[in-house]
Amino acid sequence: MDARDTRDTRDTDTTSEPVATMRGVRAELGARPVLRGVDLTVRRGEVVALLGANGSGKSTAVRTLIGQVPATAGAVELFGTPLRAFRDWARVGYVPQRTSTAGGVPATVTEVVSSGRLSRTRFGLFRKADREAVHRALELVGMADRAKDTVTALSGGQHQRVLIARALVAEPELLIMDEPMAGVDLASQEVLAATLREQVAAGTTVLLVLHELGPLEPLIDRAVVLRDGCVVHDGPPPRALGQHALPGHDHVHPHTSANSEPIRTGLLS
Repeated sequence: MDARDTRDTRDTDTTSEPVATMRGVRAELGARPVLRGVDLTVRRGEVVALLGANGSGKSTAVRTLIGQVPATAGAVELFGTPLRAFRDWARVGYVPQRTSTAGGVPATVTEVVSSGRLSRTRFGLFRKADREAVHRALELVGMADRAKDTVTALSGGQHQRVLIARALVAEPELLIMDEPMAGVDLASQEVLAATLREQVAAGTTVLLVLHELGPLEPLIDRAVVLRDGCVVHDGPPPRALGQHALPGHDHVHPHTSANSEPIRTGLLS
């Protein structure tokens, strides 16, 4: 079954329960407003792409969703629980933007991935099931043969695979990925797309920050486009609208607003 078939056969009923919710969320970095009243709902089983130009607030939105950036106004919930009271972080897998090849961490691939399993262990003690989960996660991203290598010896694409394995090893219900394909070679892009396809088929809910859809395009159920910290489109992804969303191109999408006029999004420009 290819990626498009997987997407078409999944249950993405909009009446299903919300997994992640932001209502009227505002956030600042320093004294600079970044989010200006963002509304976002991700429902169980959905694959949602958060799109927009650099500086539009995409990464800040997901970091606010998981509490790394405090919201100055509005409400954030995970699995129906207000963020301030949410404690079950094993249900959430997060892959941050990769800022360097290895992050300067002198650790082995297995050690890095194992750190993502700690939330599932008792008192940090690994059992057979935990070790097996680490091995499965490494196999899933095609890195089992590099398990004993240090992450400093990996290419950028391989390091990204390790970060994704670390997020998957706890078997999260919600997977949040910030620009997972950025700076990744084609071979790793294909592995990561296949990995994500398998997770989606298994029922994982996914929120992706993307600058362009690329090989993940067939998996996307909904696109939420940000511009200047505001949602200007929440609905079908660009391809479903018969558009290619090429950088530098503006597209008109309907979005409910006070004057009910279409808003030009400049999707990925």
